[in-house]
Amino acid sequence: MNCLVVDDNIIALTVMKKLISMASGLAVVGECADALIAYEQLQTNNVDVLFLDIEMPDMSGIDLIKSLGDKRPMVIFTTSATDYAAEAFDLNVVDFLIKPVTPARFLIAVEKAKRMLLTKSLNQADKDDEFVFIRDSNIVRRLKVNDILYMEAQGDYVRINVADGEYSIHSSLKSVEEKLSKNIFIRVHRSFIVNVSKIDTIEGGTLIVNRKIVPVSDAYRSLLYKRMQIL
Repeated sequence: MNCLVVDDNIIALTVMKKLISMASGLAVVGECADALIAYEQLQTNNVDVLFLDIEMPDMSGIDLIKSLGDKRPMVIFTTSATDYAAEAFDLNVVDFLIKPVTPARFLIAVEKAKRMLLTKSLNQADKDDEFVFIRDSNIVRRLKVNDILYMEAQGDYVRINVADGEYSIHSSLKSVEEKLSKNIFIRVHRSFIVNVSKIDTIEGGTLIVNRKIVPVSDAYRSLLYKRMQIL
């Protein structure tokens, strides 16, 4: 696991780096004494675990975590102050280590992080392997959800577009929408549902999915922009 260590106390920083070097499966990919610098490093580095002090100048460790939102690594707080424990765990951190951190206590926190990373990986694998069965003419096909680009209503049928072709099923778009994961698909038009991860570009009232044009109606545009977290 790639680790970023953030602490304005150079001794504490050195101790944490030493503990990480002694643990199997961990590697320090960055270190800093300032939460603002840590924020910048997290934008460019692939970090799995953030070992983070809480009381630091300019920006606290807790404020840093709040600024990262959902796109944050696993967090293990390292601090001399116990007053922040409740607030820290409200942020769903992995662990809360009190300085001076002992090797035994450090390893307990690391094992928690490893279990969480494994669970995350398994959940991602399940998501990648998720599939649906569709009836295409008289054939029932197994179709990976992640292969679906978008769906289009055509009278009493729904056309399912994938990268290498399309399938038609006898159903309403509303019925199909109710069975799909809202974390993956979004309605962008009365007649279209798209896989958000497959959108290439958006311009005006249209979006491009795998070089194909899909209309976006005014009624759904603001929801689409919010869902895509456009910067």
